[in-house]
Amino acid sequence: MKDFTSPTDEILFSLHHVAEAGAADAHDADLAVDVLNQFAPFAEQVIAPTNRTGDQQGCRLENGRVRTPDGFPDAFRQTAEGGWLGLTVPEAYGGMGLDSLTAAGISEISTGANHALQMATGLLPGAVSTLLRFGTADQKQRWIPRLADGQTLNTMCLTEAGAGSDLSQVRTKAEHHGDGWHLTGEKIFISNGDQDLSEDILHFVLARSGVVESGTKGLSLFLCPSHISSGRNDIRVARIEDKLGIHGSPTCQLVFDRAEAELIGEEGGGLAAMFTLMNHARIDVALQGVAHAARAWDIAANYAGDRAQGRRPDGSPARLSDHADVRQMLDEQRALAVGSRAMCHLALVVLEDPDQRPLADFLTPVCKMFATEAGIRAADIGIQVLGGYGYLEEYDIAQTWRDARITSIYEGANGIHALTAATRGLKAHGGAGADAFAPFIMRLGGEAAPVISCLADWQDMRAETASHQAVPPNARLFASLTAELFFRAAWVRIGKVSSGTKYEGEFEQLSEKVLKSPMPLPRFSA
Repeated sequence: MKDFTSPTDEILFSLHHVAEAGAADAHDADLAVDVLNQFAPFAEQVIAPTNRTGDQQGCRLENGRVRTPDGFPDAFRQTAEGGWLGLTVPEAYGGMGLDSLTAAGISEISTGANHALQMATGLLPGAVSTLLRFGTADQKQRWIPRLADGQTLNTMCLTEAGAGSDLSQVRTKAEHHGDGWHLTGEKIFISNGDQDLSEDILHFVLARSGVVESGTKGLSLFLCPSHISSGRNDIRVARIEDKLGIHGSPTCQLVFDRAEAELIGEEGGGLAAMFTLMNHARIDVALQGVAHAARAWDIAANYAGDRAQGRRPDGSPARLSDHADVRQMLDEQRALAVGSRAMCHLALVVLEDPDQRPLADFLTPVCKMFATEAGIRAADIGIQVLGGYGYLEEYDIAQTWRDARITSIYEGANGIHALTAATRGLKAHGGAGADAFAPFIMRLGGEAAPVISCLADWQDMRAETASHQAVPPNARLFASLTAELFFRAAWVRIGKVSSGTKYEGEFEQLSEKVLKSPMPLPRFSA
């Protein structure tokens, strides 16, 4: 088994050289270096050792309560005590007040160390953003400090058995009586719907406060705590799902039986409030894909460099990595990990600039699609590199694939994001996001002929896709071409800025390979 090693230097290279995060007003590059270098050994020594235990033990339901795997509560406690949960929480509410770019590095490292445990805290920054934007002064003061110090963790409760991606079909009912709001209904696939890590849980619940015929306009967002003044709220865990991966993360079916809740934001404005939470989650899921791609390459490269296999042309013993086919697979893993990370960081820098919001909205689904598929593809390649040992659990690459597989499904299946890129992505803000994409690509890699050629193809497909009044039949192809163009332009940028860094030779050569001998790109899952 290859112990987890944080790709800290690669993350900082991507943030500060490729994405030029230092240009963002809120980002302190020197502080980011200190923070990531402090968190990395903590992740390696405290969080990562719980990864295999979590996968093997999973979670269990005892007397209606979820029990997480051995080591999880202690690792979480140390994470909270270290202040890592409040990284982006404003100082006025007990947090560090750092920027989302630094937090992105922490998120990737956390996922690489233990994706299942990262799931417990991954939604927290989005919850704080939602409270800051839509919460009352009282709601902010009551909940944000508790989220920052780990007393409270939160969930995001959208999905129902009859309402997956179609939120207009949500049936969980919100009723207002003299003593306030009460929620009745069932939610499924709720990550960390219950756990024994924090003192309590704050459920963000999308529920119907209007009539069914009102569709999404009748949905409101509610804060539904696990504990109320009289004891536990009327929320029951019906079951924990038995999943392919992320076994240490309890995915629960929750039953709300007139559970006490309070409205956050305006009645009927549930989707607007919920999407503040979801948009953060989508970038975070993209970074989960990056983390799995990086981990898969690290495992495979380490194994291939040690494994004796065959002989060189001169008759001397060869390592697995000496063989051309294996080197090509390792190169593809490396390109996917480094390239998808750069795409996410570039998008996050754009997101920091309010004047570039249309471009940020256009890039977000593209990053979510590409990076998650990159993680799955890189893990699959890793299994192939290790051969029979890759198919075993001994080297962790099988778990990496199992854990990565969910990322193309949750926070919006990738086929839906492809459709978003080809419809709303081309029309939102009067098409300003798509208009800004072309000059953005030219700034990254406009000097490279393959990028210019791909951009011309993209412009043609954009015009053809936008001409459809109904759902464009080439939505998936358009999204794939958009991601491919972004990926290749990012690699031009990576190769150029690697000069004078520790990655100079490696990334320059890999940039040339990506452009001159295009590697197969991930096919987006439905």
